[in-house]
Amino acid sequence: MKIRKAVFPVAGLGTRVLPATKAMPKEMLTIVDKPLIQYVVDEAKEAGIEHFVFVTGRNKGVIEDHFDRMFELDTTLAARGKKAEQDILARDQPEAGATSFTRQQAPLGLGHAVWCARDIVGDEPFAVVLPDELVLNSPGCLKQMIEAAAKLGGKSNLLAVEAVPDDLTHQYGICGVGKRLAKNMFEVDGMVEKPPKGTAPSNLSITGRYILQPEIFKILETQERGAGNEIQLTDAMKTLAKTQRFYGVEFEGERHDCGSKSGFLRANIAYGMARDDLREGLRAEMKKYLEK
Repeated sequence: MKIRKAVFPVAGLGTRVLPATKAMPKEMLTIVDKPLIQYVVDEAKEAGIEHFVFVTGRNKGVIEDHFDRMFELDTTLAARGKKAEQDILARDQPEAGATSFTRQQAPLGLGHAVWCARDIVGDEPFAVVLPDELVLNSPGCLKQMIEAAAKLGGKSNLLAVEAVPDDLTHQYGICGVGKRLAKNMFEVDGMVEKPPKGTAPSNLSITGRYILQPEIFKILETQERGAGNEIQLTDAMKTLAKTQRFYGVEFEGERHDCGSKSGFLRANIAYGMARDDLREGLRAEMKKYLEK
């Protein structure tokens, strides 16, 4: 099962981090010195993804510009002999024809956003990557999932999952745990979105990485609106699970919810501390701040 394409739903309004996202897409907010969207595209590249599909909305054109060449900037850097900066831009530049952009013209939920990519993805398995969730680890979360998928049958679907405190399971989408295939992989035995307290089938939450079969598109086409009056991807996956296997992958790494203000700040510190060129300076600045 080769996964060549990844879908990035980037049409959200970013209401949890207003006013920063009033005029700027939340996916362009920076963690240290790179926008969120660059981190998840880099993760997909590492996993072997060849085609990057962005589902955008109004005021998201800057995302497309970010993955395009900027002639004026390239020329200026070359004229000033800034080779290191040129190398950084070249490293982050996708190959010609490797990106596609389509619009979600109304905020109808994650399921609807994925459905908007149907004609670009076509009839092949694909990944879905939520850009406001970062996983700090090498190898990345998606690469771990694709390696797990290689051990399964052709019509398999995978979910990235992580343990959450038992008293917080009502805040997440939770999956049931069936047969264990490996230490970090199991058959998913049911999915429930934000179960009432005390009723969750496990403490494993469904996070922002999925590998799905193309049959999900037919289900999403007629999927009724669910929680929040939106077309929920979880509802469509529950329907697909009646005919295809779903597997949970307990990934290695530290997950950061950058869609919240506290998560965004925590991610900046974590990714800064992970950088050899920044760690000591950041540690010194934090020490001075805490001593005030």
